[in-house]
Amino acid sequence: MDATLRVAGLLAGACMSWLSAVQAADYPNRPIRMISPSGAGGPVDVICRTVSQGLSETLGQQVVVENRVGAAGLIGTEFVVKSEPDGYTLLFGFSGPIAIVPHLNPKTPYDPQRDLVAISQVAAGPYVLLVHPSVPAKSVKELVALARKQPGKLNFSSGGMGVGIHMAGELLKVAAGVNIVHVPYKGAAPAMTALMAGEVDLMFNGLSAALPFIRNGRVRALAVGGEKRSALLPELPTIKDAGFDFNTEGWYGVLAPRATSPAVVKRLHEAIMRVLSSAETKTIFAKMAVETVSSTPAQFAKKIRDESAVWAKVIKSAGIKAR
Repeated sequence: MDATLRVAGLLAGACMSWLSAVQAADYPNRPIRMISPSGAGGPVDVICRTVSQGLSETLGQQVVVENRVGAAGLIGTEFVVKSEPDGYTLLFGFSGPIAIVPHLNPKTPYDPQRDLVAISQVAAGPYVLLVHPSVPAKSVKELVALARKQPGKLNFSSGGMGVGIHMAGELLKVAAGVNIVHVPYKGAAPAMTALMAGEVDLMFNGLSAALPFIRNGRVRALAVGGEKRSALLPELPTIKDAGFDFNTEGWYGVLAPRATSPAVVKRLHEAIMRVLSSAETKTIFAKMAVETVSSTPAQFAKKIRDESAVWAKVIKSAGIKAR
């Protein structure tokens, strides 16, 4: 009886492998939806559309970007989690709904590491620490000294509870041991407007979004949060240069629903690698202060696990209440 069951299991596995190969051989034979949990027109959307356009050309099928915003990315992510795992609904994921919000919101309707399949990271871009020109600090060390002298007086804006630029501020609080107050807005753009208007004192934002306002003097940049200085602002030090050992950057990648065929994942991964290797993609990303990041599915899955662990510790250390 046991031998019969083993044979049946082997036959079933072989059948599934055969079906997966057949599916991949015919894939894709209709348009693909790329769900972006961020708003249209912003830097994340531009990165998403650049990758999607490249995939359209590489796969020979249209890849249509669909923006499904709300709840710090949960709405769009949940939509993909609940979609048919056939490779025709993909997620353009980023740190907020994948590695941060599940630790903040106990009602998160999915487990990113269980319910999604990582295909590849595609890009990373540093956050930049900005202050309003009225803030007297001209460096990270001076800002930290000011915050320590006036605990609870300085505040920082973000695009909402749980987004990457919010958590960058929380990470600064923990690493520097300062008390600065979080002021959430409904998106990074209104948070940036609040900073320029002097409603708040500081914020982290993506370098590409902040660059025009740095150059026209509406805000002052103190440091970039990546591992190295940016070619767009080479004179600007990193936060590590200031003596604070942490890295803040936005990262982006493509994922699919759980149970998507490994052969389809492989086909998509190969196509993404071709897109990321193109000179056109690299040029568009460089203008946005974003670097292409190629990874295997396993490497991207590890990135998500590692980031999730980091933000879980930050959230606990900062005493951020789940809601």
